Amino acid sequence: MAIQNIKDLKVYNAAFNTAMDIFHLTRNFPDEEKYSLTSQMVRSSRSIAANIREGYAKRSYEQVFIRHLIDSLGSSEETRTWLDFAIKCDYISNDIHQTLDNKYEEIGAMLYTLQKNWKKY
Repeated sequence: MAIQNIKDLKVYNAAFNTAMDIFHLTRNFPDEEKYSLTSQMVRSSRSIAANIREGYAKRSYEQVFIRHLIDSLGSSEETRTWLDFAIKCDYISNDIHQTLDNKYEEIGAMLYTLQKNWKKY
């Protein structure tokens, strides 16, 4: 299937939807985390989809597109770190942590594959 627009990219949709999961999850975090953990988790999770989209818009410049995919991968790993903090602070359950960590593992794999094979899409 040829990619016609950004929403045809499975990795973009996964990143966007998982960022929305993070947003809803963090609404239950304590108020004292509003400007630290909550903000960091939401921003890093949103950065994944935003960088994919920005890179896609600049895809005619190969190195620019790849740099945005690498930045997305970095933001994915950053979000996983914040999830580790959230579980250690007892803000989320083991099940929620594992589910989201697995989603980011899959997003990372898709980003890596897209980075290596983007011309096939």
